[in-house]
Amino acid sequence: MPVISRFLGIVITMLWNDHAPPHFHARYGEFEITVEIETGIVEGKFPPRALRHVLEWHELHKDELMNDWDLCRQAEMPNPIQPLE
Repeated sequence: MPVISRFLGIVITMLWNDHAPPHFHARYGEFEITVEIETGIVEGKFPPRALRHVLEWHELHKDELMNDWDLCRQAEMPNPIQPLE
């Protein structure tokens, strides 16, 4: 599970050849969510402040996330994405 970004204690990952729709995973402590790249739909539980940070980061990097999704679907290493500052 390649890590594509880390910020504020949040770890963003994608799985190799994962199921559709395009999405990424975010972990924060014992919490984990899945976020659809195109829609921002979230599955799972996350602390509200951490969720706001993930969704803000997602909006800033949708194109890069889709590119990384395509790379992971082909079992290629995704590119790191700049963390939220």
